[in-house]
Amino acid sequence: MAKIRRLILDVLKPHHPNVVEFAGALSAQGVDYGVTINVLEMDDKTETLEVVVEGADIQFDRIVASIKELGGSLHSIDEVVAISDDNELQD
Repeated sequence: MAKIRRLILDVLKPHHPNVVEFAGALSAQGVDYGVTINVLEMDDKTETLEVVVEGADIQFDRIVASIKELGGSLHSIDEVVAISDDNELQD
């Protein structure tokens, strides 16, 4: 199975939790996850975010579950960087 190293996600979330708390909660999903958030748009109730997650082996399902737990929704997956697992290549 390939390992995901980087994800760029388009996420819609309410104002609370704020982006600092949101980034912290997402980064806590993996021991080496780095999370960068850019606020793209804001209205009265929501924020549209570009969420960049980087790590050695990102667990996509855990990230999506965390986004939902925080009241957000995933609009799109805008970029994925994956590498092959060396164990896959050995017979």
